[in-house]
Amino acid sequence: MITHKKTAVFFILLLLLLLLTKQYIAIHFLWFILIGIIWLSIVAINSAQIKSNYHVKAYCSNPSLTENKIALTFDDGPSTITLEILDVLKKYDVKATFFCIGKNIEKHPEIIKRVLSEGHQVGNHSYSHSPFFDFYNAKKILEEINRTDVLLEKFTSKKIQFFRPPYGVTTPSIRRALQLSGHKVIGWSIRSLDGGLKDQKIIYNRIIKRISPGGIVLLHDTEKHSVLVLEQFLQFLQQNNYTVISVENLLNLKAYEV
Repeated sequence: MITHKKTAVFFILLLLLLLLTKQYIAIHFLWFILIGIIWLSIVAINSAQIKSNYHVKAYCSNPSLTENKIALTFDDGPSTITLEILDVLKKYDVKATFFCIGKNIEKHPEIIKRVLSEGHQVGNHSYSHSPFFDFYNAKKILEEINRTDVLLEKFTSKKIQFFRPPYGVTTPSIRRALQLSGHKVIGWSIRSLDGGLKDQKIIYNRIIKRISPGGIVLLHDTEKHSVLVLEQFLQFLQQNNYTVISVENLLNLKAYEV
């Protein structure tokens, strides 16, 4: 498994090797620029892939599970669309995990109450979900995580253990913040892309082509079309003898601590 430490060590050793050999004299400065570009590319690609475990350990599936069981997660709520999502989940007697944004919890506290009263679980998805979250330092990231925890714990009365970084991007600053907060990072194995795509058929087909035992599906409870995709998907699961279980049970990790 490639990590940020292994990448840095590799390129440092490569540069030292060049410096310690006579070949260094013949090497043009552009080679150093090229090495820098390659290093930055590796870091950028792996930082954007939560499954890479590049900066932090992320739990994205349970590959050891052989039974037809998957977990269902929703990001970016709560919103008014969450109510429609909850109606569909209730109709099919399915429980999910909602990764909530702090500022949205403040807007819709009554929706969080319903989410929990109907047996679903909640996790931390930052306070602001800012597009600049990846550039925050560890102190600011920790402040966002703690602020959202406080909001959620008013309803759970238990300490939140699950965190999903905005956009699934991880950084050294996020790693340092999580070392202090103690949260487990929850990723996914199936990304529906319903936050960007609008075509229900494309989203639905994207999910079912990737479904397998132990998987974690990512949807959003902020998009109207996601409600329709969800109902189709739950029908597919029924027809193919799949069961939806909580992330907690799928990964054998606790969502909350007393």
